[in-house]
Order: sequence, then C-alpha cells, then structure tokens
Amino acid sequence: MLNEKMVALGTQRSVIRELFEYGKQRATEVGPENVFDFSIGNPSVPAPDCVNETAIKLLNEMDSVVLHGYTSAQGDAGVRKMIADSINSRFQTSFNADNLYMTVGAAAALCCCLNGLTCPGDEFIVFAPYFPEYKVFIEAAGASMKLIPADIEAFQIDFGAFEEAINEHTKGVLVNSPNNPSGAVYSEETVKKLAEILEAKSAEYHHPIYLIADEPYREIAFEGTVVPYLPKYYKNTLVCYSWSKSLSLPGERMGYVVVPDEVDDHELVYAAIAGAGRSLGYVNAPGLFQRVCALCASETSDISVYETNKNILTKGLRDMGYHVVEPGGTFYMFPRTLIDDDIAFCEKAKLDHNLLIVPGTGFGCPGHARISYCVPTEQVERSLAAFEKLVKSYK
Repeated sequence: MLNEKMVALGTQRSVIRELFEYGKQRATEVGPENVFDFSIGNPSVPAPDCVNETAIKLLNEMDSVVLHGYTSAQGDAGVRKMIADSINSRFQTSFNADNLYMTVGAAAALCCCLNGLTCPGDEFIVFAPYFPEYKVFIEAAGASMKLIPADIEAFQIDFGAFEEAINEHTKGVLVNSPNNPSGAVYSEETVKKLAEILEAKSAEYHHPIYLIADEPYREIAFEGTVVPYLPKYYKNTLVCYSWSKSLSLPGERMGYVVVPDEVDDHELVYAAIAGAGRSLGYVNAPGLFQRVCALCASETSDISVYETNKNILTKGLRDMGYHVVEPGGTFYMFPRTLIDDDIAFCEKAKLDHNLLIVPGTGFGCPGHARISYCVPTEQVERSLAAFEKLVKSYK
C-alpha cells in the first residue's frame, strides 16, 4: 500500500514540464530554430562573473573539510550576517543573522514556513494567477488553499473577494510579487491596503494572520517599477527568497526565510520554521553556495535582456490585437487568449505553429496563457511571425 497522493504527484508531470519535454523532442524533428519554446522559467542569461570567481576562490583558498562540511542547520552564521547586511543596505531594515534561516531554494523556504505555521483546520489564501506548486505545498503541510479570482485588468488584488474569504481559520496569505505568471508587481497602494486588512482581521480573530512573501523575482524589476519590501508595511511578514533568478542559479537551490523581530512571537515562529526544516529532512543548505551567494548577494545577472524581450513582445502582441497587461518584472507575461478556451488555444499554437505557451487554467486564471521569455532575443523576434499566424487562423 502506497500513499496515493504521492504516487499521483510523482506520475503526473506538470503541464509546464510536459511542454518543455515536447519542445526538446520537437526540436530534433524540425530543428530548434523552428520551435518557439516559451514554456519554462529557466534563466537564459549566465550568472555574473563574480559567482564563478567566488566559487573558485573558495575552492582554492578555504579549508576543504570546512567548505564541504555541515553548516549549522539554520545556515552558517557568517553567511547569514552578510546576507542580513545586504538586505539592510538595500531596504533600510535592521535584520541580523538570527533573523535568517537558509534553505534549499525558495520552494524549501515556502515549505518550511507552511509546515511550521500550519495547525489542523488552517487555511492559506492565494491570489490568482498563482504558481501551481503553491497548492501542492499548502496541502502537503496539512492546510487547505483558498483561491481569490484574478483581477484580470491589472493583476492587482480584488479586495472585496479577499475580505469575504478571510475567516477565523485563515492562518496566512501567500503573495508573489513580481508575479509568476503575470509579471505584475503589487503597487504600494495595493500593499498598504493588504496590510490594513490583515491588521484589522488579525485583531478581529485574535491571532496573527501571516503574510508570506515569495520573492525569487524581486531583483527582476523593470525601469520605473518599484517593488515594495513587505516587512516594512506589515509586521507579521515572512520573506521567502531565492537566488535562482537574480543570479541565474536555479540548479544550485539556494534561498532563505527572513523572520523579522517584529513578527509576533518571532523566536517561536523561527523555531517552528527550523523544526519544519528538520522534519522535512533538509539538514542544511549547501555549504559552498551558501558562501558564494552571501558574497554575491548584492549582484544580479544581466537582467536587461529580459526587459528587451518584454518590450518586443508587449508591443508586438498588442499591435496584433492581443490584450497584454505589461509586466513590471520577472520574465513572464500573461496575455489573454484569442478564445475563451485557453487549453485549446495553446494546443493549436503548439501543433500548428510550434509555439509553446502554457495555458492559464493551471495558474487559476483561464482565458490567458503564460509566455516565459527568458530566451534569446533573436527567438523572441522570430516568434512574432508565429504569433501573427495564430491570430490570422482565428479570422
């Protein structure tokens, strides 16, 4: 007898991964130049030079036993201090090493928070469009997910629906800004309103409602876009971060949780997160890349490539008649599909035009499609002809 839920998760690949695998196979049949793969969010720009240079320096100069040995479960103290100092210098906060818990990427950070916070009967609120793994993480922690429908005009928050959804079982709210899949960034006005509601509802129900900020795309923000740092607006905020996108290191799995001192019972919350990491078997985040990321914490890859791609696609698709909410960050956009059935639309794009885009239904927002434009700019430019053919096929 096996855990049927785990068997299902292990045998049912995500739509994104299936499309990515299809693209690789299709490229062998018609040539990679004829496949426009916008399926997966794998950074297309290399890590900055400081990453390899720092890794080589550590390998050459640091004691090998120490470098490759266990760190403290919560991460090396020196590493955590360097990262706290970097955050403080950028956001005028006052974190120290003991506010940080190092994790194996943002996914592990989220799982540590969710497992550490969840009690029987708890609910977590998520706003569409959302990263589909949130539901997996929340339910695996023993909670249930309550989805708020998308504001498809701007991808901010439908506060009426949000206030109706909050109840005495609400343990937390999970937000992702800049957002995957829409590229939207929550405005300061949105963040202030969110904080105001959470403060009022926490008081009404006599327990903190935690705001969990999933921020792997924080540094990928385009010109004129400001990404509010949420702990400065709401005290019961936990920040989950990863260098997968900002330093182009998705395979190294390096991230952290910030538990500010202002969080109610912050020492117990930190202990619960650490306990969740222990129960999940994480032991400690990789020692070498803890140190590499700490030393490169204030650097980014050349994210200007993503802004160039965004500009080309936004103008090109709008000129063809697609409805596009212009992204403020990330390397995703989420245009409306030309028919209501986004799954059929994306299947036609795939089979007729070798154009691989992901249906919005899986992100809780049907009638849209995600375009992951972390690809060479030349591919973006050539893809416009395929997008135009797709438009003409519906006329």
